[in-house]
Amino acid sequence: MSGVAVGVFVFLFLLVTVLGFAAARWRRAADLDNLDEWGLGGRGFGTFIAWFLIGGDIYTAYTFIAVPATLYAGSAVGFFAVPYTIVVYPLIFLFLPRLWSVSHRHGYVTPADFVEGRYDSRPLALAVALTGLLATMPYIALQLVGMEVVLQVLGLQAGEDRPWVVQHLPLFIAFAVLAAYTYSSGLRAPALIAFVKDTLIYIVIIVAVLYIPHQVGGWGHIFDTVGAGFDTFNKDNADAIAAGQATPKAIMPPETAHWAYASLALGSALALFMYPHSITGVLSTRSRSVIRRNASLLPAYSFLLGLLALLGFVAIAAGVKVTNPQQSVPQLFEDQFPPWFAGVAFAAIAIGALVPAAIMSIAAANLWTRNIYKAFINRDATHQQEARQSKLVSLVVKFGALVFVLALSRDFAINLQLLGGVWILQTLPAIVGGLYTRWFHRWALFVGWAVGMAWGTWLAYGVASPVQKHFGGPLVALPWDDTTKVYIAMLAFLLNLLLAVVLTVVFRAAGVPDGTDRTRPEDYTADIGDEGVAEELDPETAKH
Repeated sequence: MSGVAVGVFVFLFLLVTVLGFAAARWRRAADLDNLDEWGLGGRGFGTFIAWFLIGGDIYTAYTFIAVPATLYAGSAVGFFAVPYTIVVYPLIFLFLPRLWSVSHRHGYVTPADFVEGRYDSRPLALAVALTGLLATMPYIALQLVGMEVVLQVLGLQAGEDRPWVVQHLPLFIAFAVLAAYTYSSGLRAPALIAFVKDTLIYIVIIVAVLYIPHQVGGWGHIFDTVGAGFDTFNKDNADAIAAGQATPKAIMPPETAHWAYASLALGSALALFMYPHSITGVLSTRSRSVIRRNASLLPAYSFLLGLLALLGFVAIAAGVKVTNPQQSVPQLFEDQFPPWFAGVAFAAIAIGALVPAAIMSIAAANLWTRNIYKAFINRDATHQQEARQSKLVSLVVKFGALVFVLALSRDFAINLQLLGGVWILQTLPAIVGGLYTRWFHRWALFVGWAVGMAWGTWLAYGVASPVQKHFGGPLVALPWDDTTKVYIAMLAFLLNLLLAVVLTVVFRAAGVPDGTDRTRPEDYTADIGDEGVAEELDPETAKH
């Protein structure tokens, strides 16, 4: 443990804690006891705030920990995160402004709200809400995994010989702080903290990719060392690789991994803005133009992501030796940076977990409140009761994620998020399809969702790895070609979509009632100033 590194880390952590509680007074509304204010920040964030908020929401501890860890471990497809973040922004430029418009016209808070209004189907809306909750849990867990890895490298995590509570005490403290300021400040807390988080991330990554490679011999030496090390591993473990007991390491995907790489990138891009927390960040913005400008500006983060991913290779060249690949980048920072800057780097990773974890828990709580509590338990709930439910459930969701972390294998944290991607992608036909057409039958969408969820989960359960018997990875071999692997989420999604199309024809031919669409074509292009679309809520007087 370095006293200087720990001191800097604790100082920055306390700074964002203060900001989290102070956020309740930032852009202050007369009343936070409604979902528009607590859960969506008054629906009034402009381009500058939204860029930090959405960027802080998307680029998480997963970015700092799991992506470089896959390259450090020698995964040939580990770089897929870079093309997927490039592909995603043109997609959101197209469909998210339409979701913003219809949501502001009708007061929708969650994607499940829109699905119920569009298809007049409470079961389908419930399916979307439950899927969002299920997929968000491992994503929050991933942030806590990232935080725990930093605590371990810092020396703040007790050894396995200590009692279980003592081992995880720092994580419990961080969890409690996160829960407290999210409860009090709502979406304003992560929006304000995101300024600090993103500034630290930019500083740390730029310094890391300029300073550390120079210290270890330059990029040419780094790639030569990594290539030689991977070749040696493959030769020494040739028998185990042939028997399927080990995975070959490579810098570039071989021809047999091209479909795995492409399907991971495309599937992840399609899934990213199906997550409730991503949509929450978008619905908190002031206008359609804010979303479009952010879709144009956010690719700046993709450049940083590419540089950050390469730190997995830098760690190999620098001689970092860790049994858990997730510790590779934090250990690299500790070894190469002076203690004071290592503390800054560790704080950037930890705060990079706090911001998205807060937004995710708020989004999940809104799903519970709007689409389960109000839809099925208390249909006459007041705005205050809705806000109280969301605040309480945001605590429960964080606790569930903590259990998720401590109960499941954490050798490769990326698998937790990719499992969530399998589930959340099954909501795309109902959400994105509904933004453009009412052709799909509500029951066809429901059956497609159910089959996609079941089959995708079953396929994921059957995947083993050297460290996990089940849920060991996101890829599965094609039935007709066992040498070609693809992303499980894409297979389940294609089956889902096929069933939705076929059954829509069948149900319409059979005359099965399809409900009443409560939206109108003009709702999907509405903007500020149009009827039913309010200007930014006045922070001094806003009420739902």
